[in-house]
This record gives sequence, structure tokens and C-alpha cells, in this order.
Amino acid sequence: MTFSAKRNFVEQQGFRDAAADSCGYLFPSLMFQPKLIGVLVVIGLILQNWLFFVILSAVLWWNVLLPDLNPFDALYNRLIAAPKWLPRLGRAPQPRRFAQGMAGTFMLAIGVTLFLGWHVAAWIIEGMLVAALAALIFGKFCLGSYVFHLLRHDSGFANRTLPWVRRE
Repeated sequence: MTFSAKRNFVEQQGFRDAAADSCGYLFPSLMFQPKLIGVLVVIGLILQNWLFFVILSAVLWWNVLLPDLNPFDALYNRLIAAPKWLPRLGRAPQPRRFAQGMAGTFMLAIGVTLFLGWHVAAWIIEGMLVAALAALIFGKFCLGSYVFHLLRHDSGFANRTLPWVRRE
């Protein structure tokens, strides 16, 4: 993945003034939570347990409502940033929190459909969630942050942060 795609991702997450040197540590730190969520979603897909998805949803909504108490950021800060003397993650900017809320909503919808026994609906929503996570983890494209910028009528900026857009 090119530096430009990583910089675009960092800016899409709400760090608009990200300099080249800060992108070097911001990008991997911002990818910590999605990768961990990706692993948890795979476990959830195997288990097909409605409560598992509801709990994941609650944790993601916790991050949105209490961003200073994000357990994923705390885990990153403790296990990765502190030992390597890297800057710690702080309060997530609005685009990142919006994306977490969107993912939390997907997880809640999966939990509810599994609880109700609507397995086909659950599989469809799971497919959408997996597609969004794959785009995020492998393509450096955060659908939630992109939608946030579109809803804020900032489509020019949103489109400039697409991973395939090259900038100097």
C-alpha cells in the first residue's frame, strides 16, 4: 500500500493536518482497532451467536459515547505505544466515532436478526459488514468515515481521501 493511501486513510479518519512523519505512527495505531474487530467478527461469524454481536455493538457504541474510555485505544496505548515510546492515541475525531457507531449498528442488526431467527437477513448484514471490514483492513478505505464526510456535505474532501487517489 502506498504512502499516499495511508495518508488518505489517516485524513479520512479525521486527522486532516496529518504530516508525513505523523502518518508513520498514526496509520498503524488507527488500524489496530479494525484488525482486532476483524478477528472478533470472524469469531462471531463462526459462532453465529446473537449475544456476541450485541456485546460487540455495545462496546463500539461505548467508544462513540465515551471516546476517552475506548478499550481498544487503551489496549493499544498500553501494549504497543507505551513499550515503543510511541505517541498515544487520544480521543477519536468525529469521523472515526461515526464509523464506530456505524459498525456498532451493523453488529446490533446482526444480533437482533440472529435472535429473531432471521438467518438469511443476518447473513446479508454479515456479508455487508465483512465487505466493509475487508475494504478497511485490506483496502485502507473506511466506509463509515467516508459516509460521515458525505453527510457533512464535504464530498470533495471525502473523494480526495479515497485510497486510490494519489497526492504529492
